[in-house]
Amino acid sequence: MTSKVITAFVTGVFFAFFLDFFFILGLFLNYIEAQGIDIYYNVLFADHQSFFLFFTLAGFLGYLFIFFKNSKITVIIFFALLLLVNLTQIPFIGKGVGEMLFSKENQIISSGKQTFIGTLVYEGRNKIWFEDDELQRIIIIQKDSINE
Repeated sequence: MTSKVITAFVTGVFFAFFLDFFFILGLFLNYIEAQGIDIYYNVLFADHQSFFLFFTLAGFLGYLFIFFKNSKITVIIFFALLLLVNLTQIPFIGKGVGEMLFSKENQIISSGKQTFIGTLVYEGRNKIWFEDDELQRIIIIQKDSINE
């Protein structure tokens, strides 16, 4: 029984990773690259994981593939999930989901003697991509230069 639980967990992690990859890929192509944000896919993938959701999905998928008796329903559920996460590959959906996850409107950021008012487009490890309302373009601000 213990080996079957471990097998279910590993199987679930594999299939959850597969779904996660395509979800993040859609965000990367249709939000990150479309905004001209210069980060690597791996950084986006690593920095924006919800481990609670990931392991919940992994447990669910592991149960489906290893313990659930009806394989037709298992395949239908998996392909429905695959279709759902691949909706981010459609440009307007990927952009909309990216905006919901990463964008914050009506933000004020002070850097040195300058104050910027606008939309935080993406917050990376060391930089912030910010669309300034006055300049009408995206500017890149180093996090260590921001006044608290």
